[in-house]
Amino acid sequence: MISYTTNVRVRYCETDQMGVVHHGNYPQYLEIARIEWLSSLGISYKAIESQGIMLPVVVLNINYCKPAYYDELLTIKTNLVNIPKVSIEFKYELYNGKKELITTAYTKLVFVDAEKRLPVKCPKKILDKLQN
Repeated sequence: MISYTTNVRVRYCETDQMGVVHHGNYPQYLEIARIEWLSSLGISYKAIESQGIMLPVVVLNINYCKPAYYDELLTIKTNLVNIPKVSIEFKYELYNGKKELITTAYTKLVFVDAEKRLPVKCPKKILDKLQN
């Protein structure tokens, strides 16, 4: 499926006293990667929301293989699992500066009507971009 790679530099505030990234920061890295993935396709998260569609995360799985450290440049590979219907699923691989796999992750988000707070189908504009 469609993949995109982005980089994130670990900031000091994301680490503990040993310079290791705190586990609670990884969901933010995944969000950065997802937004960049959408942007690479010409899809604006802000535009999706302005159309009354929200994308809450309903599943988040993270497997920590090795630690990430302060000031490392992490590479995040984001892969679409399948063509979305009511939900959209991603798999991620995070690599450190030595190109070692340090983390794998999976997220599932659901397209939700912001007003009704009910699931809806993936917007056609997004499907069109994914199928081109």
